[in-house]
Amino acid sequence: MRYRVLGPVAMLPRTPTAAKLRVLLATLLVRAGQVVPSETLVDELWGDRPPRTVTTTLQVYVSQLRTLLAEGRPVPGARDDLLQTRPPGYRLQVGPGELDLTVFEEQVRDGRQAYDAGRHEEAAERLHEGLAQWRGAALSGVPHGPVLSAAAVHLEEARLAALDLRIAADLRCGRHVQLTAELVALAAEHPYRESLHAHLMVALYRSERQTDALAAYRRLRDALVDELGVEPGPGLSRLHERILRSDPALDWRPSSAGGRAPQLWLPAGPAELLGRERATTAALRMLSGDAENPPARVLGISGRAGIGKTAFALDLARRWAEHLPDGQVLVPLRGPGGEPLNAAAVAAAVLRRLGHEVPQGASPERELTARLRGLRLLLLLDDASAEQQVRPVADALADGLLLLTSRRTLVGLQGARHLVLDVLTAAESLRLLFAEGGTGAAADPAAAREIVRICGRLPLALRVAGATLAARPHWTAADLAERLGAAATPLDLLSAGDMDLRSVLAVGYRELAAPERRAFRLLSLTPESGFAAWTAGVLLHTSTEQAERSLELLADARMVEVSGQETGHRYHYHRLLRSLARELLLAEEPVEQREAAARRLGGALLLLARRASDQLLPGRVSDWPEPPGTGVPVSLDASRIIGRTPARWFQEEADSLLHAARQAHQAHDWCLAWQLADALTPYLEAAGRWQEWQDVLDLGLDAADRDDSSHARARLLASRGELAWQRLRTGAARAHFATARALFERLDDPSGVIRCLVGAGDAALSEGDADRAATNYAAALDHAAQAHDARAAADARRGIALTEVLAGRPEDALRTFQEFTEAAEQLGDQRWVRLGQRNADRMLEHLVDWYAHAEVHTPPALEARPGVWLVHSAAIA
Repeated sequence: MRYRVLGPVAMLPRTPTAAKLRVLLATLLVRAGQVVPSETLVDELWGDRPPRTVTTTLQVYVSQLRTLLAEGRPVPGARDDLLQTRPPGYRLQVGPGELDLTVFEEQVRDGRQAYDAGRHEEAAERLHEGLAQWRGAALSGVPHGPVLSAAAVHLEEARLAALDLRIAADLRCGRHVQLTAELVALAAEHPYRESLHAHLMVALYRSERQTDALAAYRRLRDALVDELGVEPGPGLSRLHERILRSDPALDWRPSSAGGRAPQLWLPAGPAELLGRERATTAALRMLSGDAENPPARVLGISGRAGIGKTAFALDLARRWAEHLPDGQVLVPLRGPGGEPLNAAAVAAAVLRRLGHEVPQGASPERELTARLRGLRLLLLLDDASAEQQVRPVADALADGLLLLTSRRTLVGLQGARHLVLDVLTAAESLRLLFAEGGTGAAADPAAAREIVRICGRLPLALRVAGATLAARPHWTAADLAERLGAAATPLDLLSAGDMDLRSVLAVGYRELAAPERRAFRLLSLTPESGFAAWTAGVLLHTSTEQAERSLELLADARMVEVSGQETGHRYHYHRLLRSLARELLLAEEPVEQREAAARRLGGALLLLARRASDQLLPGRVSDWPEPPGTGVPVSLDASRIIGRTPARWFQEEADSLLHAARQAHQAHDWCLAWQLADALTPYLEAAGRWQEWQDVLDLGLDAADRDDSSHARARLLASRGELAWQRLRTGAARAHFATARALFERLDDPSGVIRCLVGAGDAALSEGDADRAATNYAAALDHAAQAHDARAAADARRGIALTEVLAGRPEDALRTFQEFTEAAEQLGDQRWVRLGQRNADRMLEHLVDWYAHAEVHTPPALEARPGVWLVHSAAIA
C-alpha cells in the first residue's frame, strides 16, 4: 500500500472516489498509528450537522474503507485488520515507508541530526529527499474540518521549516550562487518570513553582491513597517549590520582538509525573544558575578515543556559570546527516539561537535577532559534529564561556560546557579502573539486575549497559534479563538511546522515512572482551580503521604504546579498539560478505573462537606441521608483536612464540590449528584454565591427527579425557597416552601417541616405581613420544642424578635434577641452570636428614640440573617 497526504490525498492502488471516504482516510492518515475518537471523525465528516443515524453511517464508511484497504494487500481480498476498532474510535496501521508523511518526517529528522553534527552535505541530501515527497498543497482534494484544517497548517509549516533548514545546509556547503534565484522567488512568495530573507541576504553577500543584500533587507523592512507596523527582528537587524561592515565571519569557508570542521556556532533561534527581559537581566547578573557571588560557570535554565528554555538559552549565549572567544556549541541530549543520552554518550556527542572522535576503547569522559582543557568555550546542553547525565561535562569545562536547559531544576550539580522560567505575563503574551501572527492577530485584541487565555500564556503555544494565523490569512483571530474554544482539545489545533505542542508536552509524560504517569492521568479528574494532596490520595486510592510523594515527583518534572504555603499546598495543571492529561486519561485509563476514581472523590467530598457544614452550623440536628457507597478510603482524616475553619475549607474546595456534582450528574450517578448539591447549600448560602447555588440546585433537583427521591426533592426545594428569599423573590420562596413542607410532612420529617416554617416566616416578614410571619415562627418554635431541636428553636426566636419589632413591642424584641444570642452561644455558633448582639445593640439605641417620641416612630433597620437586612419604611403610630 502507498498513502499520500503531502499533496492530493491518495491511496494506491485505488483511491476512494467518494468525498466522505477520502475525508475519513485523510483524517486517519494524519493520525496514523493513533486512536482517532469517533466523535472526532464525526466532527470532521459532518461538522455541526451530523445525520440522525450518524453512528451507523460512520460504521458503513469504515467498512467501505476496510474493503478498499483489503484490495491493496498482497493477497487479494485479505483482511488483516489495517483499520482497527479501538475504543473510543479507530486506528489505521501504516507500514514502514508506506506513508509519504512518515518518509518526509524521517528524512527531516535525519537531516536535522546531521546538520546539528556538522555533516552538512549529508543534511542537505536528506532534506532534499524529504522535500521531494511533496506533490502540492498538503491534504488537497478533500474538504477540511477542524482536524484536517489544523493538520494542513501543521504540514505546511513543517515543509517551510524543512526548506529553511535545507537552504541553511546548502549555504554551509558553499552553494550560495546556486541558491540565489530560488531564494529570490521564495522571498517573494513569503514576504514576511524573515529566515528566508536572511538566507537570501547571506547568499547575495557571499556571491559578492553586497549592495543587493542590503537592498533585500530594505525591501523587507519597508514591507514590515508599511503593512504590519513592526520592525525586523533583532537577528535580521544584526545580520544587516554585519553586512554593512563586511564582517569576515560571514564569508564561506570550506571544511578543513583534515576532515569535518568543528561546529563552533549555534543553530538559529527565534528571530526575536519577547517577554524575557527580567529573566535575561537576572541571568546576565549571574554570569557576571557580584560582590557576593563569583561568575557562574554552570547555569541551569529550567521550566515546563514549551516555556521557551532553548530559545532563551540561545539568546543568552549570543549575548555572552564575546566573553568566550573559542566558540559556542549546542548539544541535544536526546537520541533519535527522544530517549535521554547517558553520560558517556553526552561526552561523545560534545567531542563530535568539536570535531573529535573517541578512540577505540577510550573513555569519552576522560577524552573530553583532555580536549576541553584550556578552551574558553560556551557549551549549551539542551534538554537535560538528570544531574549524572551532564556532570562529566560540567567537571571537564573548567575555563568555559556551561548552559543547561531542563524541565527539572538540577539542584545536585555542585556550584551551579539556577533560573526557572515561568509563563509570560498577559501583556508579554499578546506581544508574542502579535509578532508571530501579524495583522491577523493584532486586528482583534479581544479575540487575541482569548487565544492567550486558552494557550495559558505558554510561549510555544502562542508561537504556534501565531504561526497558524500567519499561514492562514483568511482566518481572523476570532476564527482561531472560536476553533480553539470549541475543540475537544486545543492541542489538535496547536501544531505548526515542526512545532507540535502535543509531542513536546508528551515527552515529560513518557519519562515519568508508571505510578506517576497514572497519577498524571487520574488527577485530571479535578477542576482547573486545583486540588489538595488528600484529593490525590483519594483518586489514587492510597495514603495522603504516598500521594504527596507522587505529587512532588510530578512537580519536579514540571508536570503539575504547586502553590500556597500558609494553608497547605495546592496543586494544579497548566491548562494545556491538563488537556494532555485528559486525553491520556480517556486513551489509557480503563473506563471502570476512572469512573471508580471519580466516584471515590465525589464520595470523599460529600463526607467532608457534611462534616464542614456541621461545624459551620453547630448544634444542627444531623439529618443527612445515608451516603451512597463510593469506596472512600476509611483512612480519610476529616478533622485534619477541614481543621477548625470550615468556611475556609469550603472556600478552597467549592470548585471541587461543584465539579464533582457535575461529574456525578454526567455519569448518571443521581444519588451522589443530589447529595453533593444538598451538602453545598449551607456554604453557598453563607458565602452569598447565588448563581452557583442556583446552578447546583437545578442540577440536584434534576438528579433527585431521576433518582425518584421525594426526600431529595423536599430538601432541595426548601433550599430553592431559601435562595429565592435571598434574592427578594418572596412569592417564589413561599411556593417552594409550601411544596417542600407538604413533602416533609408526608415523609414524617420534623426537621424539614421546621425549616419550611421558618422560611415561610422569613418570606412573610419580607412582604411586611408580620402576623403571618409570627404564626409561622410560633409553629416552628412549637415543632422545635417537640423535636428537641435547639438550633431550630433559636432560629424561630430570631424570627419572633423581628415580628415583635414590626408589632411595635421593642422591649419584647430586645428580650427575644437576647434569648436568641444566649442560645447561639450555647450552640457555639459565633455568626449567630454576632448577629444577635448587633440586633440587640440596635434595639437598645432604638428604645431611647422610642420613649422620646412615643407618638410616631420608624422601626430600626435590622439583620434578618447575617448580612441580610430588613428595612422598614412605614412608621408605627
